[in-house]
Amino acid sequence: MIASHIRPSRHHVRHVRPSRRQLSSTSANITPSSSSSNSNDKSSNPHYPHLFAPLSLGPHIGHLPNRVIMGSMHTGLEGHSIPKLGLMMLNAEDDHEDLTEMACYFAERAKGGVGLMVTGGISPNRQGWVGPFASKLTTETERDRHRVVTDMVHSIRIPSYGNPRDGEPARICLQILHTGRYAIHPFAVSASSTKSPISPFPAKELSTADVKSTVRDFVNCASLAKEAGYDGVEIMGSEGYLINQFLVTKTNQRSDEYGGESFTNRMRLAVEIVSETRKACGLDFIIIFRLSMLDLVEDGSSWEEIKALAQALEDAGATIINTGIGWHEARIRESLCRIVFVFRDDMLWTWIWTLLLYSQNQHSFRADKNTATIATSVPRGAFSWVTKKLRDENIVSIPLCATNRINAPTTAESILANGSADLVSMARPFLADPDIVNKSRDGRDEEINTCIACNQACLDHAFVGKTASCLVNPRACHETEIFIVPDSVPADRKLNIGVVGAGPAGMAFANTAATIGHNVTLFDKANEIGGQFNMAKRVPGKEEFHETIRYFTVQLGKRVKEGKLQMKLGTEITYSEMEQRSSSDDNGDRIDKWIIATGVDPRMPPIPGADHPNVLSYIDVLRHKAKVGRKVAVIGAGGIGFDVSEYLLHHNDKDEHDKKADQIDVDHFLEEWGVDKSNSQRGGLLPNANISKPH
Repeated sequence: MIASHIRPSRHHVRHVRPSRRQLSSTSANITPSSSSSNSNDKSSNPHYPHLFAPLSLGPHIGHLPNRVIMGSMHTGLEGHSIPKLGLMMLNAEDDHEDLTEMACYFAERAKGGVGLMVTGGISPNRQGWVGPFASKLTTETERDRHRVVTDMVHSIRIPSYGNPRDGEPARICLQILHTGRYAIHPFAVSASSTKSPISPFPAKELSTADVKSTVRDFVNCASLAKEAGYDGVEIMGSEGYLINQFLVTKTNQRSDEYGGESFTNRMRLAVEIVSETRKACGLDFIIIFRLSMLDLVEDGSSWEEIKALAQALEDAGATIINTGIGWHEARIRESLCRIVFVFRDDMLWTWIWTLLLYSQNQHSFRADKNTATIATSVPRGAFSWVTKKLRDENIVSIPLCATNRINAPTTAESILANGSADLVSMARPFLADPDIVNKSRDGRDEEINTCIACNQACLDHAFVGKTASCLVNPRACHETEIFIVPDSVPADRKLNIGVVGAGPAGMAFANTAATIGHNVTLFDKANEIGGQFNMAKRVPGKEEFHETIRYFTVQLGKRVKEGKLQMKLGTEITYSEMEQRSSSDDNGDRIDKWIIATGVDPRMPPIPGADHPNVLSYIDVLRHKAKVGRKVAVIGAGGIGFDVSEYLLHHNDKDEHDKKADQIDVDHFLEEWGVDKSNSQRGGLLPNANISKPH
């Protein structure tokens, strides 16, 4: 029996959430003691019972098959309609009017077992664009383009312990995102006339009539999303975007019914959007509201205001409250967006302006790297405590979702098991491995291609107008271009391939070539695979790099067992040996093609004294653990110089083992970056915090 969430009367003010704990465990078909003892209980998952417990969203919507939401990400697949000439001038690959690529991208993740997915942000009007021509949903024509996405997703069923025979339908929600003063275009609007530090354009204050019109635009967008087949919407109310800008006096200096000292007024926009969306879209429509529970900016929301908004959102008709962490301008944020996103609309003069701005500023519109709430240096699950804090208040009965740096089933299970949240949101982990949920369900954790939170092919690509991808999975967002089908190479086209170098490139190529059917021999003079990842994983903040090496160790081991791959570690191969094997008559010894993946050698600058015994390279320090003195001068402040400095600050000669990602101290990280874990300060920042200390 799976219990349903029953929402109290909209006019009833709750002080205690009714039977929250009992309801959650009943939905899960488990009790706190059963998760470890009933390993043979087929009504729950033996590996992660909380993660794969079904969750009821009420009688009108039904059940989610598991507790995983694929969070929203900008991928560049969301669509635009720049004129053809503009595309040529911008060297764009295609116009993205056809959303088939987006459909295939989400379908592959649905096949991977995720219960609910959320699209990248779609604007409800032109003012809300991320940048000129950004994706929006305001017309029936735009609505119709999305049907290929929803049709493809809905053709997939997800296994469920609550419905083992038929499973549950794959579901997808569209995120409605109005950027407000974060817009990178001259039509930016906000609660008041202010300018954000991450946009070159000041925002115009919305009039009272404009605010009401914006509410209607949100509702129209949601209605069009439902007509397009989406199962619901996520209303972006956090990260410092428009709705968030209305919530705090920092950006809301209005004196009308949507502003002032009264929080009831400042939260009116958020509540009206949810309430009117529920009226327009009915009870069978999922409404997720992304609530900023930790602004991480001065004069941000107080905890009492966050609680009041959560209650009001439930009363207004929200189905799920998702956790938002940090404004984009916060000192702790994923990245500051300084790029013109050139996407859709048809105003020629705006297009011309975009081209001029892009051509004049293409080198300056980049992502400013800040210590992130989602970067690899952030400990796993570092912000789940704030979701737990709200959950423990027992003031709302709808599900709460934890977010940010949740990239492993062990982390997700722990968050759910300790009562921090009802759901967990993972975004970039689905770029790295679309099958992460299925692998977790089957207990195949070692086969998960873990997201290392590097941001190099996802956020960095998005910020320069490229389609996103993934450093550890180049197929991400390119599912219609790259096909890796096991044993797909015809017998008469199979090759004997030699790969020299077992670093990231060599490992990936060897595994892929062997998977599709070639015979591969992998050479490396080192006795271990991984190449320079073995140095990178030692750097504080890059502990996730261990996971990539673990993944390829497992995958290459499988290829060896299948007889498709030979590993020749501790073997240095010379050019003459390569020539000899290329011309060999012995088919078992002959190499038809060679792949050189030997990486790079450190560049030694021609500085007098560089050959002195006291001068070391980064390889000496990170790979060979050469001892250094108490005072060290690092020449070069690029990425490697910074990494070496971090390593020297945090390691000493007594360190025998490198830390893994799940061994990082969350409390130490939060204190180091001035985060008030009690959330007693507005915005969740410690007063007078000194964040300049290295450790």
